[in-house]
Amino acid sequence: MNERQSRLLVAIIDQFIHTALPVGSKKLLEVSNFDCSSATIRNEMFHLEDEGFLQQPHISAGRIPTAKGYRAYVKQFMEPSSQEKEVRKKFASLQEQYFQKKDQERVYEAVSLLSSMVPNVAFASVPYKERVYFMGLANVLKQPEFQANPELAMGVAEVLEEHLHTILENVETDDQVRYYIGEEHILPQFQSCSMVVTSYGVRDERGVVGILGPMRMDYAYNTVVLELITELLNSGRQ
Repeated sequence: MNERQSRLLVAIIDQFIHTALPVGSKKLLEVSNFDCSSATIRNEMFHLEDEGFLQQPHISAGRIPTAKGYRAYVKQFMEPSSQEKEVRKKFASLQEQYFQKKDQERVYEAVSLLSSMVPNVAFASVPYKERVYFMGLANVLKQPEFQANPELAMGVAEVLEEHLHTILENVETDDQVRYYIGEEHILPQFQSCSMVVTSYGVRDERGVVGILGPMRMDYAYNTVVLELITELLNSGRQ
């Protein structure tokens, strides 16, 4: 992938994250600073499609990212969220109230806060209680991907209700934020989704906290919010 192709991939993903609509060459010229013709952009998009980073949902449509495209984005090209200062300010105003909670209540409140900040499912495990909290299913079901595919929505809801604890017991986490995108998920119900996870400490044990949503999630923003939530959880470690 050359420099122009990587810029194109980032521009397409950024645009698709915000609109949920296939992105064409004309739109890219409108919203991005590319010093080339529409035909050149189309040729580069064909190359990215051949390499598996993009796909064309319909013959007459523009392109959308694939799971491979999203993985390249988060590993190589993602920049810090422009909303980080705003998010940190909001978190600072909530810390005092948060610290008054007991361990289990802190986890619940952290999930509640995380859910209020992202249009996705927020979840966290409480290892010493063998319990998992999740909130925000209604957020996800409002996303275009799920509204257009009721079976997918039902499958995700079923997994969250019945299998989330097992999934989190087997997911690989550490102190870094990890991304599980598309077919990297074991369960077929999640293979149109992305999961952003990390670990936190509670009573000398490790819990998992994260976000689940469509592959078309705002990874940079979700990463900032998840890191701040993890800081809160770790600050209350006993």
